[in-house]
Amino acid sequence: MAERTDFTKSQTSLAEYSPVNKSKRTDRSGKKAGDQNTMQLKKEISLINGISLIVGNMIGSGIFVSPKGVLIYSKSYGLSLIIWAIGGIFSVFGALCYAELGTTITKSGASYAYILESFGSFIAFIRLWTSLLIVEPTSQAIIAITFANYLVQPFFPTCDPPYMACRLLAAACECLLTVINCAYVKWGTRVQDVFTYAKVAALIAIIIAGLVEIFQGHTWYFKNSFAGSSSDIGEISLALYSALFSYSGWDTLNYVTEEIKNPERNLPLAIAVSMPIVTIIYIMTNIAYYTVLDAQAVLSSDAVAVTFADRVFGIFSWTIPIAVAFSCFGGLNASILASSRLFFVGSREGHLPDLLSMIHIKRFTPVPALLFNCFMTLIYLCVEDVFQLINYFSFSYWFFVGLSIAGQLYLRWKEPDRPRPLKLSLAFPIIFCLCTVFLVVVPLYSDFLNSVIGIAIALSGIPFFFLGVYLPASRRPQFINKFIGAVTRYMQLLCYCVLTEMDPDEEKKVEIKSN
Repeated sequence: MAERTDFTKSQTSLAEYSPVNKSKRTDRSGKKAGDQNTMQLKKEISLINGISLIVGNMIGSGIFVSPKGVLIYSKSYGLSLIIWAIGGIFSVFGALCYAELGTTITKSGASYAYILESFGSFIAFIRLWTSLLIVEPTSQAIIAITFANYLVQPFFPTCDPPYMACRLLAAACECLLTVINCAYVKWGTRVQDVFTYAKVAALIAIIIAGLVEIFQGHTWYFKNSFAGSSSDIGEISLALYSALFSYSGWDTLNYVTEEIKNPERNLPLAIAVSMPIVTIIYIMTNIAYYTVLDAQAVLSSDAVAVTFADRVFGIFSWTIPIAVAFSCFGGLNASILASSRLFFVGSREGHLPDLLSMIHIKRFTPVPALLFNCFMTLIYLCVEDVFQLINYFSFSYWFFVGLSIAGQLYLRWKEPDRPRPLKLSLAFPIIFCLCTVFLVVVPLYSDFLNSVIGIAIALSGIPFFFLGVYLPASRRPQFINKFIGAVTRYMQLLCYCVLTEMDPDEEKKVEIKSN
């Protein structure tokens, strides 16, 4: 594995393995930064691609299927719309903070990279461990299953679709998107663009239908829209929590920072364009639902958009289940793109086996990381109660997001002269951090058992950190080194890939910052 380019002629035994030091990952070939022959991920994500990634990952199946999570706790249309707006504003604060972090720490990996830079290796590894073990594969498995359910629903109008058929279709979807992203980065971004346009078009159709109903005078559900509103802080908190879950995904582009063209400009600009789009679409879509459906119909529906379409679109109501499937397909593609880069960066930092930081020598895609991500998701597709697993990581998700933005405040104090192409007022990270404290406490109060299980899952990474990161390779059990060495070399030959090289200019920046 230390033989980076001539790996087919390596005379090192398959049984020998030693992790590559960071010093060995540098470009010794004398190539200039940006040379197309340099073995590193290429900057192929444009501004439009970035907007599609953020919008496509934020708008998943939730706004089509279950916007009732906010209504069930707020108990009125008026208060629920206010909570949707507050959730959008809060997400804008977080996204702007990530825009500063992404232009200051120009590494892929989002919160993992920012926590690593601010608080060191151990906490960053725990963040990576929770994503690897449950967050990413569980999320992708659920999106793939939802895609399969809605794709086959028109063929089973009077009953639930077969369990095995849905799981196999979900697995086929995951594998297809993995192959597309392994082929070329451009293929993945084009798929993302197309399906983002499709889901936005479907939501615009719902919004227009709702506006037509309003202009025709169908506004009786908005009379006394605040009547019966909940005044309980706990219920309002849970309503806000549900809204924020629907807004999650605004950090997608930060996972691929190193692949963005002109990231100092395009990263914050993509965030600035995407966030208002999603917030307005969410609020207007809920207004459309509330115009046609009463509160009882919204709360009793398993798929609010489908119920809405049945009443408004008539014979064309079948288009909404297909639109939900398209939305899931695009969201899954964005999730695969982002999570594979997380594993790629984790490997490059020495927290995962070196195999995962290799890229195809001609296509410049992280094939091993993509295959590993697919393998983990397929495992979770075999779990019948996979939807229950998503309850375990709400606490961890907001804890690490808040910690990464706390790192922003820490770096402002520790390195005040560090170059920051985008520098926000301190009010943004301070307000966001205070709100994330609230979001971490809410699950502990409302869902204590699942939160404790989530904490236990995160802490289960401690022995793996000690064995795989803290201990030098020479002190680890030799059978581990031999096994990893054999898998690494066979996969390297199979995937036709080598270790990446750091951009010399970026490496100099890292050295200057560390000094």
